Amino acid sequence: MRPVQTLKRLLQPFQGGFTLIELLVALSVMALLALLSWRSVDSMARTQAQVSERTNDVLTVQAGIAQFKFDLDAMTQIPGVSGLDWDGRVMRITRVAPVLADGIQVVAWTRRFDEGGHWVRWQSPASRRTDDWRQSWENAAVSGQNANAAAKKRETTLMPLIDWQISYFRNNAWSNPLSSSGAGNDSGNTAQVVPDGIRVILNLPPGPGFAGKLSVDWVRPTYGGDAP
Repeated sequence: MRPVQTLKRLLQPFQGGFTLIELLVALSVMALLALLSWRSVDSMARTQAQVSERTNDVLTVQAGIAQFKFDLDAMTQIPGVSGLDWDGRVMRITRVAPVLADGIQVVAWTRRFDEGGHWVRWQSPASRRTDDWRQSWENAAVSGQNANAAAKKRETTLMPLIDWQISYFRNNAWSNPLSSSGAGNDSGNTAQVVPDGIRVILNLPPGPGFAGKLSVDWVRPTYGGDAP
C-alpha cells in the first residue's frame, strides 16, 4: 500500500470535523487543566511567601540574640563605672564603643509596652568622660521605657516579645538578679556587679518564625569555673 493511501485512510475519521459535544469536552478539559495549573502556581507562590516570612523572622531573632551577646562580651571592667544593671524592666550595659578610640557607651535592653510588646535596644553616644557616661547611664534607664522622639532615634526595635525573664549565675547557682543572692551593687565595683553567667528567657508570640519560650545563655568570657 502506498504511503499516500495509508495517510488518507488514517485521516478519514477526522474529515468530517468535530461535533459540538467533542468541542465542549475539549474546552472543558482545557479549562480544568488551566484551573489545576493556576492552583499549583498559586500554592507555590504562597509557600514561597511563607518560607520567606519565616526566614526573615528567624534571622531577626538570631540577629537580636547575637547583638545582645556582643554587648555583654564587650562589657567594661573599669573601676568607678557600673558595667551592668537590671531593675526588672531595663538591662543597662556599659560596653566598649565599637571604635575603641571613642571610649565607652551605654546600651539598654527592654521590652517596650506597645502594640503587644517589642524587644528594643537603645544605645548612647560614645563618651570618654565620667560625667558623660553617668548622664548616658541615667538616660538609658529612662529611655528604655519612656523614650522621647530624640531617644527613639537611638533605638532599634528588634522583634515582638510577650515578656522576658533574667537570671544570674553566681556561686554555682542560678538566682533572681533582684533577690539578695543575685543582686549586685551599683557602687562601681564591676567585679561584684558582673555575674558569671546570664540566662534570658524570651517569650515570643505566635508567628511564622520562632514561637513560645526561647532560652539564651551567656557566660562571662573570663569565667573559669564549671559552665553554667
